[in-house]
Amino acid sequence: MKPATRIIGIDPGLRHTGWGVIAVEGTRLSYIACGAVEPSPAADLADRLAAIHEGLRGVIREHAPEEAAVEETFLNKDPRATLKLGAARGVAMLVPAQAGLRVAEYAPNQIKKAVVGAGHAEKAQIRMMVKVLLPKAEFRTDDMADALAIAICHAHHRGRER
Repeated sequence: MKPATRIIGIDPGLRHTGWGVIAVEGTRLSYIACGAVEPSPAADLADRLAAIHEGLRGVIREHAPEEAAVEETFLNKDPRATLKLGAARGVAMLVPAQAGLRVAEYAPNQIKKAVVGAGHAEKAQIRMMVKVLLPKAEFRTDDMADALAIAICHAHHRGRER
């Protein structure tokens, strides 16, 4: 049997960039770790992006994922906020790419559908299903649960992409 593949899911944000690492062996999913990079709220945009970059580099170095997945940015009513979130998302894609990982992208509704079975699921439903699929997972925030959901989504779709 082929050894387990580690996948990192990243939920980009300027306040909290959630990350979650799982292992996939066939159809079996295992929880490895999760957390969030939380730049200082007082920092300017460039310093927040630098903090996200350094934080994610450390996570990738420590947990050695072989594949990465990032949530696509949804359009916000505030174009400035959307652009800033896009900058965080760019860093979230850059770091695994610099580590030599191929980075998959998934729309929020695609992630919800893969984890909950419905594309318009609530945060509480996502948290509950992540806990069902990864019983050993310990997450404190929605960002961490969302990052694990992104990794789970990639685990379900990765065979189709190749």
